[in-house]
Amino acid sequence: MKFVIISGLSGAGKSQTVKHMEDFGYYCVDNLPPSLIPKFMDLCYYSNSEINKIALVIDIRGGLFFNDLFDSLDAMKKMKLDYEILFLDASDEVLIKRFKETRREHPLSANGSINEGIIKEREKLSDLREVATNIIDTTNIRTAQLREELRNIFIEGNKSDSLMISILSFGFKHGIPLDADLVFDVRFLPNPFYIDTLKTLTGKDEVVRKYVMDSNYSIEFTKKLFDLINFLIPAYIKEGKNRLVIAIGCTGGRHRSVTISYLLHKYLKEKKYRARMSNRDID
Repeated sequence: MKFVIISGLSGAGKSQTVKHMEDFGYYCVDNLPPSLIPKFMDLCYYSNSEINKIALVIDIRGGLFFNDLFDSLDAMKKMKLDYEILFLDASDEVLIKRFKETRREHPLSANGSINEGIIKEREKLSDLREVATNIIDTTNIRTAQLREELRNIFIEGNKSDSLMISILSFGFKHGIPLDADLVFDVRFLPNPFYIDTLKTLTGKDEVVRKYVMDSNYSIEFTKKLFDLINFLIPAYIKEGKNRLVIAIGCTGGRHRSVTISYLLHKYLKEKKYRARMSNRDID
């Protein structure tokens, strides 16, 4: 039987995750008091029920009940009941934006401050995050990408020891991504912005990529970038890192950064690494 505990930051995508897990055939229970988890698991394991995949959402909405979670986890270990913990995270900036868009109050923002609520929640969940089996950061991923990541973990069996690499193009004039692990500045490369026929296009267009790469600097930089990333990835995997965000920036985030991100993503996929690409400022 597969048993998954879903937790994480409010606004990080737990509700959407539950929908996907249900699509994958999981029986999902939202906001079950942690003290009831061992009894519920015991019932599921030893009953004659046909349910064989279960996901429980446990988070700070449980209030004081949430404090019982680690006692319940210890009880399950003693009962030799297997489980996984999925932790959903996102940057503070994105969480605040999501709360404002939905006009919801943060569960821990007693005085109405979303930021203070997030700080308190991170503190309360820090120990749980440390023991999580899988961590998904939803800062820069869309619904379809979240579904793909969940499928990789819970359907195809790719665990968190397989590094997920997120490549993010951005424009420096819009700010550096807060969740970036590695940041590369490609503003020294040829700029299509000043070419009338290319200005309105993006790095998704082949003619733009050809223009950006028509330079010895571009070719040499790309080669050195690929070599560096290829050197770093095994070290990150050995360390136990499960997510790497590589941010590549130019001035506006439409041409040069998108071009190099596209080429890096293609290279990593050819090397059989788990990689995805997003373009923050392309529009």
